[in-house]
Amino acid sequence: MNSGISYHVDATNGSSRRLGVKIEIDGPFNENILELRFPRWVPGSYFIREPIQHMSNLEATCDNKEIQIKRIDVDGARITGISNASKIVITYKLLAAEMTCRANHLDETHVHIMPPYTWMMPTRGIEKSRLEQSHKVTLDAPKGWQTATQLAGKEGEWFAEGRDEFLDAIMESNANPIISFDVMGTTQYLKLWDSGGLPIPKKGLDRFIEAMKLVIEEHFALFGIPEWKDYWTVLHLTESGRGGLEHLRSQTSMMPRKCLQEGNEEQWRDLVSLFSHEFLHQWNVKQLRPKNFLDYELQKEVHSDLLWWFEGLTSWLGDILCLRSGAWSEEDWRKDWTRKMKRHTDRNGMHNESLQESSHDAWIHLYRPNSYSREVQISYYLEGEMAIFCLDVELRKRSKGKHGMDDVMATLFHNHRLNSENPGITHADIKKALVNTPGGRRLGTMLDSLVGERKVPDVISAMKVLGLEMVPDKKEKGAWVGLNLTSNANCVKVRTHLTGSPCREMIHTGDEIIAIDGLRVKSASDISAAVHGNANVETTFTIAREGVLHDVKITPVPNPNHLTKVEGKGNKLWHAIKATMR
Repeated sequence: MNSGISYHVDATNGSSRRLGVKIEIDGPFNENILELRFPRWVPGSYFIREPIQHMSNLEATCDNKEIQIKRIDVDGARITGISNASKIVITYKLLAAEMTCRANHLDETHVHIMPPYTWMMPTRGIEKSRLEQSHKVTLDAPKGWQTATQLAGKEGEWFAEGRDEFLDAIMESNANPIISFDVMGTTQYLKLWDSGGLPIPKKGLDRFIEAMKLVIEEHFALFGIPEWKDYWTVLHLTESGRGGLEHLRSQTSMMPRKCLQEGNEEQWRDLVSLFSHEFLHQWNVKQLRPKNFLDYELQKEVHSDLLWWFEGLTSWLGDILCLRSGAWSEEDWRKDWTRKMKRHTDRNGMHNESLQESSHDAWIHLYRPNSYSREVQISYYLEGEMAIFCLDVELRKRSKGKHGMDDVMATLFHNHRLNSENPGITHADIKKALVNTPGGRRLGTMLDSLVGERKVPDVISAMKVLGLEMVPDKKEKGAWVGLNLTSNANCVKVRTHLTGSPCREMIHTGDEIIAIDGLRVKSASDISAAVHGNANVETTFTIAREGVLHDVKITPVPNPNHLTKVEGKGNKLWHAIKATMR
């Protein structure tokens, strides 16, 4: 049924960096007041972003006559005197200059439309049921552009069924062709854009498409071929930006353009991992949700203690599916794990925050870090993955390799997805699925401890169970001061302290390090060389703090040489984890 609400966006003036937006709302109106509001956050990104800050030139007409429209609160607008109106039209301009995967972006070469940050939604004045009906969406784009969107329709005009699909229907329009290919009865679409206007490397693109096919097949082997038969991947290639955001039957991902250029294997791994991660969210977030996320309230924060599951499990399983599928080699997985372990050991706040606390506080922590954050805060992505890994290993051990956390995920999806009899999950549901999986009968206590207590998961012991060993990546000799530094123009400043830094109390973040034992230092390598032989020896650091020079005494310690690299061939349990299900 047609909602009588249509949304239009004009992207023809790329040089202005502003979208022209028009919203048409047909009567009837159920009171004399019409209110519209922007969503203040978007599922998958737990931060109040206030998209209304980018709006200007707000105007309205009532039956073709200008009518006053006033701003209300921080997110909305109000029109009065409309009870007998047949049509209200609202127009505004919207700045689209932020180049991230979660924002609108417009220039002369493309437009990326993020619906929650584009459309104001009626929240008062019409029957609420109309929001769940069909909305028309139109786009004016430069001639020759093609638009990628999961919405049904034709170029320039599409229809969204209900609020959630409407707000989740990204659009990417540019002159590049839409690439399509089939995977097991589904159609996969790929739309690329390079921020610098560079051509897409054909060899790298072909390699990526083949990797996508492998990863998709592995997902289908685990969950079954989905009811939805098409999926859209939008990939932005930039100088250095990266990130991804899941949507209904689509994703927007952003990577440095090097990822498709030969010789950049780390960036390539990241690209494949990012695709797999966001693709897995179709099951773990889009269909399987926290119980209190079944009907998103988008005007205020909605907290969940389960983000360690929705992001940590997705991080662990998404990368394992890369390995199982063959899109990653085992060497790829090991190198990526080393990088994660370096983050885990260098900046670990797990003695100060549990995974449940980290999940709940995502709104105030994850997107608002400071130079001291990692001392007392953790990432539910990274540390959630470490916890899931430990659970997976223990489950594999007790089931003799036959079952793992992928089985738990599949069970939860089939029992609690949106159209099931019992949609949405709680911690108790995860625990129930785990203990009811063969081998998991006594793992409920382990689960509670890993996510509820402030302690570090025992990754080292878990690796030993798999017949693998954690060793230092590169055994570094000499002294260590545990500083993360930034250097420019012969100036070295402290960015953060690493775990166990002997400088923590005497040198602050933001301090400039001028000299060590009277010797001028101009780079991080200068500092390493100056303290190399000073393990357990008191050393004088000359620093500048707020423009004032100070001498402080620091005693460097031997390099901790954290265990971050995986060695060994692994046993049957490890081979069971990485075995393809296809």
